[in-house]
Amino acid sequence: MAGHSKFKNIMHRKGRQDAVRSKMFSKLSKEITVAAKMGDPDPDANPRLRLAIQNAKSQSMPKDNIQRAINKSQAGEGDDYEEIRYEGYGPAGVAVVVEALTDNRNRSASNIRSYFTKCGGSLGETGSVAFMFDRVGEIIYKPEAGEPDAVLEAAIEAGAEDVQSDESGHTIYTAFEDLGEVASALEGSLGEADSVKIIWKPQNLTPVDADKAQTLMKLIDMLEDDDDVQNVYSNFDVDEETMASLAS
Repeated sequence: MAGHSKFKNIMHRKGRQDAVRSKMFSKLSKEITVAAKMGDPDPDANPRLRLAIQNAKSQSMPKDNIQRAINKSQAGEGDDYEEIRYEGYGPAGVAVVVEALTDNRNRSASNIRSYFTKCGGSLGETGSVAFMFDRVGEIIYKPEAGEPDAVLEAAIEAGAEDVQSDESGHTIYTAFEDLGEVASALEGSLGEADSVKIIWKPQNLTPVDADKAQTLMKLIDMLEDDDDVQNVYSNFDVDEETMASLAS
């Protein structure tokens, strides 16, 4: 899909992860705790927990932090967390999907609505923008995993649906229900992935000019900085020059 690599790169702007490392670890810990609470504390018997741990490791989260998050689930923590999806429109009519894990639905809804309002957007009903996205599996490998042709061949053999390779690495897409099986097969041929998760992939991208892009990134930053928000997805497309200025 044209422009998706630009979308991906903006969502992971250079320096962004370093600036919010502590908050990122907190969100990863929450996901591990909830995954362990909902299923088995053994990752071999709990696919969601296995993915959560793998993603935590990919962000260099210490083993002690991971084990501590699992232990919390067995101590009764994580009982009150509720998974909620919020949907709305940001500047330039861009569609935004927000995934949250919260112990206070009213607080989360109020905060998220205020972020949209402050940035000239609007929070909609559930389903108001989700139809513009596909729920798919995403597996990311660093460039060192192999040449694009080799990664493509391995992905096809594993049962993946699409592969996009560029200088930042390889992004492999799977059907929602095939993620675990494909990820396992790819681990055998390419090694451990940098990230394995279920995402909302935009079907089409909405062009956004420089002025609107700045406001849009403000909205996304506010959403990502909220303790209750786990993931933010959008369907914007910004040109390379503007992307570079936003990342600086």
